[in-house]
Amino acid sequence: MIWNENAECMDKQEKEEMQLALLQKQVKRVYENVPFYRKKFDEAGFKPEDLKTLDDVAKIPFTTKDDLRQAYPFGLFAVPEEEIIEIHSTSGTTGTPVVSGYTQKDIDIWGECTARAIGMADGDRNSKIHNSYGYGLFTGGFGIDHGAKTMGATVIPMSAGNTSRQLKIMEDFQSDILTCTPSYGMYLAESLEKEGFGPEDISLHSGIFGAEMWTEEMRCSLEEKLGITAHNIYGLTEIIGPGVATECKEQAGLHIQEDHFYAEIVDPDTLENLEEGKTGELVLTTLTREGMPVIRFRTKDITALRCEKCTCGRTTTRMDRITGRTDDMLKIKGVMVYPSQIEAAILQIEGLTANYQIHVSRPKYLDEIEIKVETSQEVFSDEMKKIEEFENKIARKIQSTIGISVDVTLVEPESLPRSEGKAIRVIDERNFD
Repeated sequence: MIWNENAECMDKQEKEEMQLALLQKQVKRVYENVPFYRKKFDEAGFKPEDLKTLDDVAKIPFTTKDDLRQAYPFGLFAVPEEEIIEIHSTSGTTGTPVVSGYTQKDIDIWGECTARAIGMADGDRNSKIHNSYGYGLFTGGFGIDHGAKTMGATVIPMSAGNTSRQLKIMEDFQSDILTCTPSYGMYLAESLEKEGFGPEDISLHSGIFGAEMWTEEMRCSLEEKLGITAHNIYGLTEIIGPGVATECKEQAGLHIQEDHFYAEIVDPDTLENLEEGKTGELVLTTLTREGMPVIRFRTKDITALRCEKCTCGRTTTRMDRITGRTDDMLKIKGVMVYPSQIEAAILQIEGLTANYQIHVSRPKYLDEIEIKVETSQEVFSDEMKKIEEFENKIARKIQSTIGISVDVTLVEPESLPRSEGKAIRVIDERNFD
């Protein structure tokens, strides 16, 4: 279902004229109301009146996560604090958390964007949305919640955890759309299977999965185990939360809500803008946000943009699935490796689960990489010789994908930690001091 045809199917020229007008207004607004941006623009020799075309966006300095951290907690708000009605934050596990403040208009915008996402998953006002994203300072739960209420659908605010109750409510309430991280979706699917149930015993037809990177192989597994169509959703706390972009039923890229967000792709090394179809770092600007507008934010997410009209009828630019981040790329034995490459290789092999961990160490002078992978109970029960042969087979598959040798250790089912939020896939124990 197309929730907002005017916005999602806009003519290209009309869209670009609208984006330029919104961008000019937003840039002028932050210059006048946010001391951080006034200082940054002045230092770069940029004035709001320099923005005459969309191409001129390249003249504006970038905003980084470090900038947002240094402004902790409320240094980037563009409105008086009494106008902020909701606050969210990143976890801060890798440093000072990033705080995000919302006015009522911002909440309305967020709800509109996630309502469109629910529509792309064949949701409507009759849907029952089983929302297993975490509520609280994390944006996931509230983002979907706002969208469901905007649409007029029924939201079941489960949050994460208490898996047996999740499955019971899913069955009793006849939830038809599941929203959570893909890793938690897999955990729910495994738990359902463990209790002797299959897709036919629940009412789900769609899932909206995000907040962490996942592969096409993971999608296939989720769809098979839960009997659903799995849609990718993208967002980040710094910009607004989930709903910046979402896949439609065609699953051919994530539609960016371009009446609210302006997207660019830049070369992460030169920071020059790249043309359509070229892979690089995604940069986002909030066009309509009031409480905490963000200009040219370097997301560090690696993707590409596609501008051709989608067969679903939407004309919004689509972004490719995120293949990695400039800050989670591992350099091992001189080779650049993304965790998503390893996941894709693992999920192509029958007998393995979607739960794995990558351990990188340097016991002496050379990097070593060990992949711990959970197997099915049948495989783990095999004799040691068969397990060793299987480990070698997996190691060869991964080596052919990433170009370096790895050690593979098969572990018994459910022995690796599960995450109700973002899965922790990489443990890098190297000391670079």
